[in-house]
Amino acid sequence: MQFGQETRTGRHGKRPQETGRRFEYDGAMTAMPPLAILGFGYTGRCIFRLARTPARRILASSRRPESHLTDIPPPDRLRFDLTDQSSWHALPCDADLIWTFPATPLDQVQAFARHHCHAGRKLVVLGSTSAYDRNDHPPVELPPWIDETSPVNGDLPRVQGEEYLRTHHGAVILRVAGIYGPHRNPVEWIRRGRVGPTNKFVNLIHVEDLAQLCLQALAYGQPGASYNISDGHPRRWTEICHEVSSRWGVVSPRQANADESGKRILNHRALTQLRYRLRYPDFYQALRSIEDPPALAPAQDQHPAD
Repeated sequence: MQFGQETRTGRHGKRPQETGRRFEYDGAMTAMPPLAILGFGYTGRCIFRLARTPARRILASSRRPESHLTDIPPPDRLRFDLTDQSSWHALPCDADLIWTFPATPLDQVQAFARHHCHAGRKLVVLGSTSAYDRNDHPPVELPPWIDETSPVNGDLPRVQGEEYLRTHHGAVILRVAGIYGPHRNPVEWIRRGRVGPTNKFVNLIHVEDLAQLCLQALAYGQPGASYNISDGHPRRWTEICHEVSSRWGVVSPRQANADESGKRILNHRALTQLRYRLRYPDFYQALRSIEDPPALAPAQDQHPAD
């Protein structure tokens, strides 16, 4: 079965090699369980688009499908609200799940998982690299590298939910860096003054790489494991702002807190264990594909989480 967007793995487990094919299947296709995407925001829509194949039914969910899922065929829409137990039974009992929103509140996460996260169901949960934020660590000039063995902050509500799902129900946790891509453009963040030229490190991942890594995690992720999802190249905002100014003449009107140091996230485990090669390893080349020809991003353009 060819599951990856840009990669395929050799018969003897050798390093993935790039191919030009997308979502093709080697040999006879076998029936796959449905995939339900819980939450249908920026990342969920990209997962839906990349995951659709003749071999698998993909379901999109929202608390208000009648207004938020109008572009999805009606048979593939689900109403799902974690805080409304009456909506939980709409999920097919055999569907695998990709959970895209914060796993809070904890009591609702636990109640849902006890009844619906059974052993035969694969569960991938999108967390954030903000799980590694700790108030007792003062800013430093060069922060240490963070991998999946680094401690997380168990006082954060979403981390409590993620860790419950991971340790009690075998969820695969993806700790995701700042997401960018079409309509979520870092050049716009700078242009609008949401970020400025400081020494803070930022970790980023293109939305298409994130969406494909979600699918790779379903196929290859180890139950109960966590994976850092970033492009593996933390950059200071000073560097990014300088490059954006040189290439597009965009200058931030803002100077942020100079004392922030940020984090440096390692992504080696994700790329090796999930058998993936990044489609967008070069951040500036990816920005060029978004910004040239120049176009203003929509109003919902957001600041990165990390």
